[in-house]
Amino acid sequence: MSSVPARNRRAGTPAESNSDAVPGTVLSMSAVGILIVEDDEAISAGLERVLDDQGYAVQRVDRGRQALALAEDDDLRLILLDLGLPDMDGLDVCRSLRASRPDVAILILTARDTELDVVAGLDAGADDYLVKPFRLSELLARLRAHVRRISSTEQDDHEPISAGALAVDLAARRAWEAGTELTLRPKEFDLLALLVAEAGRAVTRERIMREVWDTEWLGATKTLDTHILSIRNKLREPSVIKTLRGVGYRLDIE
Repeated sequence: MSSVPARNRRAGTPAESNSDAVPGTVLSMSAVGILIVEDDEAISAGLERVLDDQGYAVQRVDRGRQALALAEDDDLRLILLDLGLPDMDGLDVCRSLRASRPDVAILILTARDTELDVVAGLDAGADDYLVKPFRLSELLARLRAHVRRISSTEQDDHEPISAGALAVDLAARRAWEAGTELTLRPKEFDLLALLVAEAGRAVTRERIMREVWDTEWLGATKTLDTHILSIRNKLREPSVIKTLRGVGYRLDIE
């Protein structure tokens, strides 16, 4: 696998080790367009090599305004966004991208690692948040999960599912509570759909990470907890999502 130059790792580039190797198969959706928004040339070029090897159609820019201009490209489906850009704050870029392209998956890649930073990034419209240094294998796994989500939107063979006041249409990727449609980010939809499908049963953190984020759970993850909090804030009855300490979550429906 191509790698990001080692000289940049102290600046927060993707970590790499022998355990980061991924299968050599090319992703099935080779036409998926991905935009790298990163002002560090070495990091950006390294990611471009890796993603190109995986079959993505890659573009890269180093300014927020360039990213906003390219966002109109209909082939663009995934964006890797650094927050420390020279011309605009990355969060402002994220908000603008989300407003103009609600269908695009936005993954923030940044050295900002506090819980408040993660919450701010997700609230700005990001679907995922990876802190530098990160494993290339984890990044690729999360991208594959988004590719599968993109594929699923093109399929129409799913029956809507419901539990209590909640209803989820997997094919249309729409969700409702008591007839009122919920505005959910892509990962929020995937997470709620899993809980609705397993209503009344405990869903472990390991399973959520495996099925929603396509990665093995190796400990506490702020991203999962932040997504649960965001979903609860959008529900009239947030208490239906129960936290099972040390286990995961359960959707309780009377």
